[in-house]
Amino acid sequence: MGKVANQSFQTAIFSYLGVVVGYINVLWLYPYALEAAQLGTFRTIQDLALLIVPFAQLGLGHGITRYFPKLEKGQTAFLSFSLLLSMFGFLIVATIFWVFQNQIISLFASNSPEVIRYLWIVLFITFLALANSILDAYSRSFLKVSIPTFFREVFLRLLTGLWILTFLMNWINFDQMMAGLIGVYALPLLGMLIYLSWLKVINIDFSWNQFPAGFRGAFIRFSLITFLATAASTLIMKIDSIMVSSMISLEANAIYTIAFSMALVIEMPRRAISQVIMPVIAKQFADNKLDEINQLYKQVSKRQLYLCLLLFLGIWINIDSIYYLIPNRAIYESGKWVVFWIGLGKVIDAGFSANSEILVFSKYYKFNLTATVIMSAMIIFLNYLLIPVFGIEGAAIASALVMLAFNLTKYGYLKMKLGFSPFSLESLKIIVLGIATLFMLNFVPECEAPFIDLFLKSSLIIVIYLGAALIGFSGKEELQWLVKKVKKPGS
Repeated sequence: MGKVANQSFQTAIFSYLGVVVGYINVLWLYPYALEAAQLGTFRTIQDLALLIVPFAQLGLGHGITRYFPKLEKGQTAFLSFSLLLSMFGFLIVATIFWVFQNQIISLFASNSPEVIRYLWIVLFITFLALANSILDAYSRSFLKVSIPTFFREVFLRLLTGLWILTFLMNWINFDQMMAGLIGVYALPLLGMLIYLSWLKVINIDFSWNQFPAGFRGAFIRFSLITFLATAASTLIMKIDSIMVSSMISLEANAIYTIAFSMALVIEMPRRAISQVIMPVIAKQFADNKLDEINQLYKQVSKRQLYLCLLLFLGIWINIDSIYYLIPNRAIYESGKWVVFWIGLGKVIDAGFSANSEILVFSKYYKFNLTATVIMSAMIIFLNYLLIPVFGIEGAAIASALVMLAFNLTKYGYLKMKLGFSPFSLESLKIIVLGIATLFMLNFVPECEAPFIDLFLKSSLIIVIYLGAALIGFSGKEELQWLVKKVKKPGS
């Protein structure tokens, strides 16, 4: 875990810097600069574009991570091969998008017609994000994770915020601002190309004869088998926003987007750790080190659950104060319970550890496809069932239920096939600590000054967690690790 922890700590720094920038954007700049309908349009176009990316990627991201360790030479040729395949996937998706454009338009015609005039932007963003995802996977295979995280989590958000500022200053109109998203997504891709060139791991190389016998066929088969699982996972993440726009309104999606973005910070530790452990798990499976994978499985679960539950408590206990800071909060604070349900789903996902990563790189990777496709169908069904009854909260409840069912299914399968389990007595202690913290903070009176209330309650949460660690109840190892990293980040 030490190697993983060192890398994930550096990645987490950029991830949380991205969270800071993202929070400034989402909780202040966007609601201040954009009307609710404009914000809904702004998010819907991007979510639709990013929803298409994994379908165009054809599962190549996981394929690169799994098959990269099998190459002793020809890595740059592998990149060119992967990029060419991804462009083929993009052409297929773009053709489907064009053929069914009338059906896509009909989804938004009744409740969100403003989206229709900007649908042409979708494929441009998809193309740029697709190329970036391939380069990201390639860089990750060299265990170079932090800089790609910077481009993805920090640089892109900074550019987006600056671009919104130009609209706020009336230097551009809304149509120009939407079109400019193409450039916003192009610059991080350019940054990745420069970074990989600086590492001297990228060049134009079509010498595919360097690959071992059967390599290309096995790589393509694995990618195609896993691509539906990858696409379905993204569908689970993005479809609720699009369905809220199509079934309710763009204003409702703006409210949902603000709430969802708050909850998204909860999964930052999981995302940072996941980026690092994927190549590690792939290598351990290649070396048949199952005991080490199971140990990593448990350690990752404990750390993720501890950190993600702490973040969930920090956000939920301070939810009213956080909404107070948002411009036009009277519009957006109706999404309060969306934060709770989405956040709870993220905590559940964190506690079940690296279920998906282990399945993808094991010989049972086909099961991940089956489970993910079933769950994506489930999220669509539950959204259609719950959104008309509960509105945007229905979409959030559907997301939390699917996350629980999805993880229980994967956990049971791994337990049955490999005997793996992420849980221990420490898992129970972490949950008890979280519930006790929530219970105790309920008795703390509200302070009329939101900033003071936010500071006091956050401080109390930290004091409770530190106390539990110091007496040895829960979190002692996490506290020691964190102190070590703060003192010496590269250690």
